[in-house]
Amino acid sequence: MDELPLTEDELLQKHKRERKELQVQIQILKKSICKGDKKKKKEIAEEIAHKEENLEKKQDEEIARWKISRVTLNDTEVENVEETQEKSDTESKESEKVPQRISKAQRRRHKKENAEKERNQRIIEQEAFDVFGKRNVETQSIKKILHERGIMLYEIPSDGHCLYNAVAHQLKTLGEIPLSLQDLRTKTAMYLRENRNDFLPFISNPDSDELLSPEQYEKYCNDIVETCAWGGAIELQVLSRILERQIEVIQATGVPYIVGDEFSKEKKIILTYHRYMYELGAHYNSVTKLIKEDES
Repeated sequence: MDELPLTEDELLQKHKRERKELQVQIQILKKSICKGDKKKKKEIAEEIAHKEENLEKKQDEEIARWKISRVTLNDTEVENVEETQEKSDTESKESEKVPQRISKAQRRRHKKENAEKERNQRIIEQEAFDVFGKRNVETQSIKKILHERGIMLYEIPSDGHCLYNAVAHQLKTLGEIPLSLQDLRTKTAMYLRENRNDFLPFISNPDSDELLSPEQYEKYCNDIVETCAWGGAIELQVLSRILERQIEVIQATGVPYIVGDEFSKEKKIILTYHRYMYELGAHYNSVTKLIKEDES
């Protein structure tokens, strides 16, 4: 493994060069695709995604290790000084020192102490990865944005129903007529069926990138009602129209994503979008009024 740069700036510059080099590789791969070769296009897309994921993971680990090295530097320096002093004392008294046999009890004690040190180091490393990992960084960024607006995160379970449950929670918070996630799913599927021509051109088969056939579109609608199919941009648009509400989606970076500009901002639905909260993929949460410390 490459040795990490001594400074944060050197590490960031190294990562910047690596990303530029990867972009060059990606452009070369894209140019190798023959027009109309869908199989090759899919293979290249998977290879590019794999390369980007590997680089991202590698750079995240390097940053975490750099952070760990800053945390443990002082302890390491003290240990090095102590070891140097002990070595010097040992060498100066070497001729006078009489060899001593280490007992089994001492060996067991030393072994236990070393195992404890290794366990503590692993805990420190894991804590550093948790603190500086994408999930925590993204969550803290979103919480900061919400706090500045006087609201706070309301976590929704990650079960495939998060979008619908988050919207249902918002309706309840706003004092509207309560709708269950099944109500929202049923209404979404019904609206999609009634307005197929409006949405069909924007939904493609994930396996082939081709537009859905009428039969596949009908299955798409059935899955919304009958399964825990995850809701995305299309479903957000539909929910906005059904409820006649503007929906604002807050993200860790960039401006909020607004759906339903034609509707009033009054009592708009506010959701948060998380890319890294769960391993299964993207996730939606709701928000609620900020609870101050003196109110808790």
